[in-house]
Amino acid sequence: MHHDATVAVVSPSGPADAAVLKRGVERLEGLGMKVIVGPHALDRQDLPYLAGEDAARAADLQAAWCDPAVSAVFCARGGYGAARLLGLIDWDAMRAAGPKVLIGSSDITALHQAFAVELGVPTLHGPMPGNVLIGGEQGPEPVTWDAMLAALSGAAAPVTGDRVLVPGRAEGVLTGGNLSLLASLCGTRHQPSFDGRIAFLEDIGEEPYRVDRMLTQLLQAGAFAGVRGIALGSWVDCGDPYPVLRDRLEPLGVPVVAGLPVGHGSPQLSVWLGALGAIDTESCSLTGPYWNEDQAR
Repeated sequence: MHHDATVAVVSPSGPADAAVLKRGVERLEGLGMKVIVGPHALDRQDLPYLAGEDAARAADLQAAWCDPAVSAVFCARGGYGAARLLGLIDWDAMRAAGPKVLIGSSDITALHQAFAVELGVPTLHGPMPGNVLIGGEQGPEPVTWDAMLAALSGAAAPVTGDRVLVPGRAEGVLTGGNLSLLASLCGTRHQPSFDGRIAFLEDIGEEPYRVDRMLTQLLQAGAFAGVRGIALGSWVDCGDPYPVLRDRLEPLGVPVVAGLPVGHGSPQLSVWLGALGAIDTESCSLTGPYWNEDQAR
């Protein structure tokens, strides 16, 4: 993606802080990008955790994606609410728009998952302009910012973790995101499946027993059937998550790397979901994307 590209910023989830988002937009403009901010990006409504009405948030997302001038759509922030849009989006119109890039994380996992199922396009799990890592007063967090730009230019560096739970090496399409969101999609048409894939998981503010509950739900829903490897991101404010992560994931018998600086916390590195990647426990790293023609859909 070129620095003089036209990009859109929309708020499919929670309401963004106007000052933070303004700084985030200015930083993208500072690269030479033309930034279109969705008309409802700063809306509020009766449910204070949502950035405006569902129909308005869905319309902003769809208009941005279907605008032929726009090459990337940044989600302003996470929070909660993206899953409420999945039944309101005209997926046929979205498919007709051709490939472009969706960027976001946390609650945006619902969109990453739906875009993978409905559109078959890779999406970027990365930082958001309405978040302090990009829109903070002191400037963008440098490692986060550089990693995002590298990923958008197709030159993402390997992401290195700090521990190995199960040794080995695996390749597959990277799938996943926020554990709570993935669990919440079980039983829907966008239910996650890690079959033939590397599962990426992270979360924030969940007690270990809740992490256990959500992993157990995904296991019992069959999401991990055929999984090739597991990459674990940040577990901010989750107590010590490693005993439960080991207990639930080691029995799958596939390589597991952990402590990747992806998800919440700082720095927040960017990874492509829906693209072929590899984990290697010798270097405790996740590398990708390897674009190839017959990439799994």
